[in-house]
Amino acid sequence: MKIIEIMERAGINQTGKAVMYIKEALNEIAINHETHTKTIRLDIVKDKRFYELPNDCSKLLDIRCLNHNNTESEYRSLPRSIYEPYTKDSDGI
Repeated sequence: MKIIEIMERAGINQTGKAVMYIKEALNEIAINHETHTKTIRLDIVKDKRFYELPNDCSKLLDIRCLNHNNTESEYRSLPRSIYEPYTKDSDGI
């Protein structure tokens, strides 16, 4: 769809204003919706605390675990910790 068609549908006569609205809409879409996402699967190892993330990882969207708070053998998201944990860390970190 061309800008002139969008202007006709929206009833806008000014090209600059229409382009500004289109750019604002595209920026809002980019902010609200994740694009270029990739799923990485890592196996959890007993007594291992830290895991290496890929170098191209810029934002971690979700961590899911099998059988977490359920017995139906399904993946559930792990809750995010916002506050400092109540129990002290045995590693001292």
